Order: sequence, then C-alpha cells, then structure tokens
Amino acid sequence: MDNTKLHTTIHATTIHDIPPHATRTVLLTGDDPEDKRQQLKLAFTHTWALYESLFDIITQDEGYYLKAEPLRHPLIFYFGHTATFYINKLKLGKVIDQRINPKFESMFAIGVDEMSWDDLDDSHYDWPSVQDVKAYRDAVHAKVLQLIETMPITLPIEQDSPAWVILMGIEHERIHLETSSVIIRQLPLTLVTPHPRWTACTDTGSAPTNSLLSVSGGDLQLGKHTDAATYGWDNEYGVQTCHIDDFHASQFLVSNQEYLAFVEAEGYRHPRYWNEEGKAWLEFTQATMPRFWRNRDGHWYQRNLTEEVPLPRNWPVEVNQLEAHAFCQWKAEQLQRPIRLPTEAEWYLLRQNIAQDSPHWDEPPGNIELSYYASSCPVDRFVHEGFGDIVGNVWQWTETAIDGFQGFAVHPLYDDFSTPTFDGKHNLIKGGSWISTGNESIQASRYAFRRHFYQHAGFRYVESQQDPSTMTRLNVYETDELISQYLEFHYGAEYFHVPNFCQHAVQQCLQELSLSRNNTHNASHTHSTMKALDIGCSVGRATLELAKTFDHVDGIDFSARFIQQAYSLIEQGEKRYTIKTEGDLVEFKSVTLQALGYQDVANKVYFAQGDACNLKPQFTDYDLVYASNLIDRLADPKQFLTTIHQRINSGGYLVIASPYTWLEEYTAKQHWLGGIKVNGENFTTLDGLTETLIPHFELIAVKEIPFVIRETKRKFQHTVSEMTIWRKR
Repeated sequence: MDNTKLHTTIHATTIHDIPPHATRTVLLTGDDPEDKRQQLKLAFTHTWALYESLFDIITQDEGYYLKAEPLRHPLIFYFGHTATFYINKLKLGKVIDQRINPKFESMFAIGVDEMSWDDLDDSHYDWPSVQDVKAYRDAVHAKVLQLIETMPITLPIEQDSPAWVILMGIEHERIHLETSSVIIRQLPLTLVTPHPRWTACTDTGSAPTNSLLSVSGGDLQLGKHTDAATYGWDNEYGVQTCHIDDFHASQFLVSNQEYLAFVEAEGYRHPRYWNEEGKAWLEFTQATMPRFWRNRDGHWYQRNLTEEVPLPRNWPVEVNQLEAHAFCQWKAEQLQRPIRLPTEAEWYLLRQNIAQDSPHWDEPPGNIELSYYASSCPVDRFVHEGFGDIVGNVWQWTETAIDGFQGFAVHPLYDDFSTPTFDGKHNLIKGGSWISTGNESIQASRYAFRRHFYQHAGFRYVESQQDPSTMTRLNVYETDELISQYLEFHYGAEYFHVPNFCQHAVQQCLQELSLSRNNTHNASHTHSTMKALDIGCSVGRATLELAKTFDHVDGIDFSARFIQQAYSLIEQGEKRYTIKTEGDLVEFKSVTLQALGYQDVANKVYFAQGDACNLKPQFTDYDLVYASNLIDRLADPKQFLTTIHQRINSGGYLVIASPYTWLEEYTAKQHWLGGIKVNGENFTTLDGLTETLIPHFELIAVKEIPFVIRETKRKFQHTVSEMTIWRKR
C-alpha cells in the first residue's frame, strides 16, 4: 500500500467526502486478521489526516501558541499530544522499546482536564516550533504504521492485544479532534480561514416552538458487555440498573431563540436561578451570555469554527452545564412545573427511539460523524418519533455526575481516563455533536466534563417529579482493592505497635537534616522558600507530612489513580474507602485532613502525575528529594539516581527508603542496583547506591524503618525499609 497517499487522503476531500474510516469505530470482530489489519491502517491514517486537516484552518503559527481557552493549553500542546499518546501507551504496554523524543513525550503527555477555572499555569512551558512538532508527528506516524503492518493480530481484538493500544490511540485522537475544534472556535478570526473541508450549515431562520412530549418510564440496565463488538473506554463497562418514572421531555434541543429569552430576561443577573457553583463561576467570569455569542450594536451573532454569523436562532444553543441548569430553573419558574436537565438514564430511554448504532448504520440519523456539516444545524432537521436531535448536532448536558458502573475496572495502560472524573464534579454529556466520531458516536459512549467547561454542547429539558439521585448513586467509597490497601497503609491505623510508615519515616529523616533558608541555595539566586519533592508519593501521606516543615512540597507518582486519591483528599477534606476483612466482607473507613492534622498545610502541596525518570523541567530547585519505596520499582533506577542531583540545591538532601525487593517484573536484572554477585562477591543495594551517588553526594545516615501493610483483617505484611540520607556536595 502507498503509505504516503494514505497519509494525505483527507487533504483532497470536502466535508461531504470524508471517508467512514476516519469517522467510524473499527469492529473488534471478524474472520480475517489481514482484513482487520487493513481496517486498522485505514482508521489510523484517515483519522490522523483528518486531525491534521483541522489544524489547516489556522493561518499563522501564532494561533498554535495563543491560549484561546483559559482552562486548556494552547493548541500546540494538542497538536503534539495525540502523537505522544501513541508512543507513551505503546511504551507502557511494552509493545515498543524505544522512545522517539523523550522531551516531547513528557511535555505533551498530560494537561487536558483542569480541575478548576484558574488551575492551569503555562509559565513553565517552552513550547517547540510547529515545524518541529510536525516532524515529530511524521516520525510517530511512520512508527505506528510500521507497527500495524507487522504486529500479530488475533480476532476478536481484546484488551491485552497490541491492536487494542492502536485503537486506543485512534479513539483518543478522535476525542481531541473535537476538543481542539472547540479551542479553534475561540481563536481570533484573523488567525483562521474558511476551508472547504470544514463548511458550516447555511440553513438559518426562526426556531420551531418547543413543547414537552410524554415518555414512558421503566426499568433500564446500563453498561457495556466486555464481549461487545466495539472498542470501549473503561467507564462504559459494567452494569447499573435504574428505575425511571414517566416523564416529559422537550421535543427539541433548546435553540438559540429559546435561550435568548432567558438572556433577555437578565437570567445571568438573577442569582436565584444559579446554584452555588454557578454563582461562583458567574462571579469569576462575569458572563452575560453563552461563550460563542456576540452582541454588537444590539445585534446578536454567533462564532462558528472559522466565521462569525448572525445568530442562527433555529440552531441549538451551546452552553456549559451551569448555564443549562440555570435556564431550567428559569423555565421551571416560567411554567410553574418541575423542569430540570435529563439524567443519563432518561436520555437512554429517548435513545431507544433510534434502532441502529454506529458503525452499523448506513446513514447517520443525526448531524454527527461530520456527515453533513462542520457546524450545528436547525434543531428540527433530524426528528425521530417526534424528538429532534436524539443524537448529534450538539452534545446534551445531563444531571448525572459520572461514576463507574458495578464491575468497573481501569485499563492498565490508561488508568486515568475515567477515575479522575469520579469526583461528583464531572457531569455526563450524551448524544454526540456534529464532529463526534468513532467511539464518541456510539450509543454506549460516556464522556464527562467539569460543569463549567465548554464543548459543542447544549441541552434539552425534562419535566419530572423524580429526584435524579434515586436513579443512580455515586460510589462514595473507594472500593478498588489496591487503592484501598494503599490508602490504609498511608492514612490508616497502626498495627502491632509499628508506627505509621509514611509519617514515621519522614520524621526519622528530618531528624538528620540541617535545614535553614540560608544553607541550601543556588548560586544564581537567594533561596527564601524551602521546597521538597516526594517522588513516588503514592496516595500522598508523606507529601502532607513534609508540608509541616517545608514551604512547598510537590508530590509526584506514575499512577494517576494514586494521585487522584491524594488530590481528592486535599480538595474535599475527606477520603472514604473500604478495606477487606475476609472474603467479600469489607470495613468502611473515613479519614479527614483535620483528624490527620493537615488542614493547615494542605495549601502547600501540589500533586501531579509523572515519570521519575522523565520529569518535566519545572520540577527543580529542591532542598529535599524524598524517594520512598521507589527505586526497586523503576525500570532503570540508575537513570533516576544519576540525574536527580540536577534538581537538588547545593547542600540539599536526597533520601531513599526501600526494602530492596528487586523483581524482574519491574526492573530487568542488569539494572538492579544490588542484591547480586559482582566479581564473585556480594554486592548490596547500599553498595550500588554509594557507587552511583558518591560523585555528587555524601552519605550522612542509614536507618532501618519497619512498616506493616494490612491485606485483610488477619493477614499482614511486615517489612523493613532501609533509609539512606545523602547530602549534595
């Protein structure tokens, strides 16, 4: 096959000619592995080219670096992000051995869903040129295409298959096709240009009158089976049974015209329509209208992808969930009826009015998969059983905060796709938009965003007396066994009179340190703030303990699931979890910052996901780097040890604590620091540490720190960790 031609296919099309390989998910099933290989090639290359064609809209490089959306990185990040995702996941899955550009694969790795409207800080990023990122993308494209051509393929494709990782990359890029288009929509018009591949609908006019139609309730089982024929993200699998009462749903999505009545009634200025989160968002943003609206000289306009047009009143309004919720409160007041957003379960009842699902449908039953326009269209264009836009046009906000179904399990190669959103603050959007492709357009898809975020998302409303919380219930307690075990190890009770390791080890190390604001500093600047790094911080207890002494502490761990637990404790002040007692029986536990004594230091810590051997450059200038139970879990501990001095101030400290349980599962034997014979003699890990660190550090103390890990009520691990304390010369 001519790969060059594949790489440029989309560049010769209009929006009406985009091939389905670029927009529909690949079936996992089939009889011919070579035919499936061809399907994967086409899906990969066409999706890749479609993504790059979106960036052709940008006319100047300046558009890649302007931070058009305050809560997201500039577009240069997303241009590189989808490519680095392939390499990082293939490397993590041990499908490939070598990276292409470690710097890019760190810089472009994380930073998509920020936690608050003022969280993102780009002051530490030195973005590369567009040309360099494009060259990197070309190298990744060639690497992945070569892998598709040579990797073994068995059918059906299962979650431990290399082909699953390829599908993960394809579907991931499709997500960012959509999110990047939202950001491009916020660039100045001077930096974008209309393009034949991205043409908007031109059908505008007055909106139809909306009305409420009856919907029969019933019992519904949500969740995707593990043997389903299409790729799924982790949150789609499992089972959840719901009971939905009869309700009424709006015939159409709320149009710009219908929402304009709320704006003209000064709905943004009346606090009674807004919940507390909405009021805080309004105070911060001073919003008076939807993000994509404009008002000049009394005339209303809407910003589309590449142009500004008179407000298309018969198109769906696009708002965040807080605005949608406020409109419903206003509508309820107008109608004197219980109006609210639909739940996920109620949307699924509406979805039953469409029999087919992607990728099986012959023609999409809505404005979805880029099949019609590169914009929204009238709300009454696609009607099924009386309801417009059950799928497509714009996503539909719901009342439902995302959570895992019963049986939820993360995929080991992407453990942070869903779990960071299981916080009660990310609400589901359903149905897809005009640019939703692949997994996004299938019935089982589940995507959620913070309620103040913007997507191509609008809403319909329902009338119901049923409390949404009676349909579903958030999983308040952390029930993942591994996570719970670590939470108990960090924050739980003492066992057999052995002190809590995370707290006790920090206290033991601090006894040996001589810290002041004057004895550790860079020659280039006066050092007035004491900083520490807890690398391999797990769920964060040592990070918090260090914050009692240091002015700022960064806690970094490779596992996003661990980091999310620490962040959740900081944000909510409480963490609940279950620990196993015996068999299927569990004990419910709860810890709070106040009870632990950290309520006054929580503001001094920052948690982030990262690779100890490939840290981002902003993590530097530390007076202490604390590495507990880390080095015997690194693939190349010497790489970490030979570079960590660059991040420590002169006179600063490195503390390493480990039981030295070397396993080839984590570290190839040739990379073990010790526990081996060298020239026929015993060579301990302390020997290896000394040999590696002595050029930059002096050893000042060695201690033995015991710890106990609870597995069940009657089974424990008792271990001794050796702590070595090193001062940088």
